[in-house]
Amino acid sequence: MQEPSMLLYINYSVQILFLMLGTYYFIISLFAFIPRRKPKDIPGGHNTFALIVAAHNEQAVIKNMVTSLTKLKYPREFYDIFVIADNCTDSTADVARTAGANVFERSNADKRGKGFALEWMFDKLFNMERQYDYVAIFDADNLVDPNFLHEMNKQTQLGHKAVQGYVDSKNPNDSWISYSYSLAFWTVNKLFQQARYNLGLGCQLSGTGFVVQADTLKEMGWGATCLTEDMEFTMKLALNNIKVSWANDAKIYDEKPITFAQSWKQRIRWMQGHADVASRFFAPLMKKTFTEGNIKPFDCAMYLMQPLRIIVMGVITVMAWMQVAYPTTTLIVWGFIPSSIWNVIAVMQFLWGPLVLIVEKKFTLRTVWGFIVYSFYSLTWVPIAIIGIANKNKHEWFHTQHTRVLALDEMNEK
Repeated sequence: MQEPSMLLYINYSVQILFLMLGTYYFIISLFAFIPRRKPKDIPGGHNTFALIVAAHNEQAVIKNMVTSLTKLKYPREFYDIFVIADNCTDSTADVARTAGANVFERSNADKRGKGFALEWMFDKLFNMERQYDYVAIFDADNLVDPNFLHEMNKQTQLGHKAVQGYVDSKNPNDSWISYSYSLAFWTVNKLFQQARYNLGLGCQLSGTGFVVQADTLKEMGWGATCLTEDMEFTMKLALNNIKVSWANDAKIYDEKPITFAQSWKQRIRWMQGHADVASRFFAPLMKKTFTEGNIKPFDCAMYLMQPLRIIVMGVITVMAWMQVAYPTTTLIVWGFIPSSIWNVIAVMQFLWGPLVLIVEKKFTLRTVWGFIVYSFYSLTWVPIAIIGIANKNKHEWFHTQHTRVLALDEMNEK
């Protein structure tokens, strides 16, 4: 009888490892459906907030963003609005200033990108006469729900040092790409963020719509200047025993790419940054897990494995489908885990999203078509993840063009 080859053992090991990882994510996601206990208001308890909007050539959208911040249902004396006009060559600064923001203009061709702009702004903020309890971070293309600060304040009054809000979509119906993005964010908000909040694990910062305690920023320093500065800072927080909380009712609306070309470019940048952060933080997080017996850094480390998980699961899913279509073709030696199991997993993944939208009351007839094209969108993550990993050491930042001009009341009418 022929001895199993080393390649066969590797094949089995990879399948088992990623099945275990998928099972881990699935079990955690079940806790998303626990009824939320909403934090209560503390009478007279108002933290002060510095609202910071990072903007690079955003003259088309910055006015509506700043206007939405001026209309927050939170005492005006407890927050100020700051816009970083970062390396702008258009009228972003003038438009933001006219809309009611305090504008700081930055020019640095060598250190480009949101992470560098925020670090520059924090230094200025901490040297101002007025000091703030918390700093809130937004993107220029966002629109902010009037209750955002009210809901965030509830979480900060509970003592949380970092809180992520609910990132919704400003333009889900513009194209199949924007709808696919929206489906992804809606499911992540529920199955990833809400589930971890319910379990007491740390959530992930999403780049916009989050707050961080000013004293924590001063003590730790920002230092998050890679292509995915939000993920980098999340991992820094985890290594410092600070978990990111979640404010489900603190909503912001983010502009999603409309074309596939825009999406491709943006997601490659995300994957480059993800792979870069994984290469630097995975080992320290795992070391902290085993030396302290703490599951929170372990959960963050598992999140950093997403690019590899995307590649392996994508390849296995496609091969499983091909073997169903052509049973005589042996593409994978399934070993302990038969192809039927992988097919069940693929079907469950397809149905899990619509279930979330039904629970969240976002399911429409468009959702049926949306999840069909979403399957293709999901598979495009495979080459994107491969390219991102291969180029993780390239740190060149590039701007995503924002052109969807909507005010908050106009969006709510759609």
